[in-house]
Amino acid sequence: MCYRHADRHAGRRCTRCGKPACNDCLVQASVGSHCADCVKAARPDMATRAKFWSAGQPNLVTMTLIGINVAVFVAVLVFTQDGGALSGSVTDAHINFAVSKQALVVTSEWYRLLTSGFMHFGILHIGLNMYFLYILGPMLEQPLGRGRFLLLYVASLFGGSLGVILLDSGGLSAGASGAVFGLMAATAVGMWRRGVNPFRTSIGSTLLLNLFLTFVIPGISIGGHLGGAAAGAICATVMLAPGHQPMPKWATYATPVAVGIASVVLSVLIVQAA
Repeated sequence: MCYRHADRHAGRRCTRCGKPACNDCLVQASVGSHCADCVKAARPDMATRAKFWSAGQPNLVTMTLIGINVAVFVAVLVFTQDGGALSGSVTDAHINFAVSKQALVVTSEWYRLLTSGFMHFGILHIGLNMYFLYILGPMLEQPLGRGRFLLLYVASLFGGSLGVILLDSGGLSAGASGAVFGLMAATAVGMWRRGVNPFRTSIGSTLLLNLFLTFVIPGISIGGHLGGAAAGAICATVMLAPGHQPMPKWATYATPVAVGIASVVLSVLIVQAA
């Protein structure tokens, strides 16, 4: 009789444990059929399944960052109920979370150094930034690993905010451009460190083109772009060292942390001295 249903005849046995079971209690396996208990025992536990899932998401941080940026953009559209935000209008959210030296002098709202990196002016602004993040992210996240890639992104973001405070004299600045320029510069420096001339690749030409556009198109944050690129380049000299000149592993973590902290500290000192 079936080991689970005492009133049913078992026409077969589990090919793993040998227990008799009816057709309803057997599951087809690659070889033979297994009973429900053996199927359950063979299933990986939650930790193992999470590990397998994580291993199948090589660009998890990149896609998460894109998701956060898009979610913030949609939230601004919904909660401000300002249709002009699609075309680049300044909303109350931008006034409260974007960064500028003047805003920090008045408010001392230091969280703007971070939140400004997730605010965007219009669909074209976020579209371009997310496109470059989508292209550049996998090029760095896989060789660096998720933790170090995230540290590089945040350090570049803070470097961009420092650049705004140092070089921009205009209004509010926002967007992931500083972090994206940091990734672009880091990729170029990583190529150079490995003996590849980045300016003979699409990365180098894209970096030069975007730097050129930064200076010729009005309204673009020069400080944000240059600050982010500088931070990313500094981090990459250590984080993307070639295999024949390896850096201590701790240094590849400490460098972006130090760059990010230094950017925040310098931002605060400059604002307080103004």
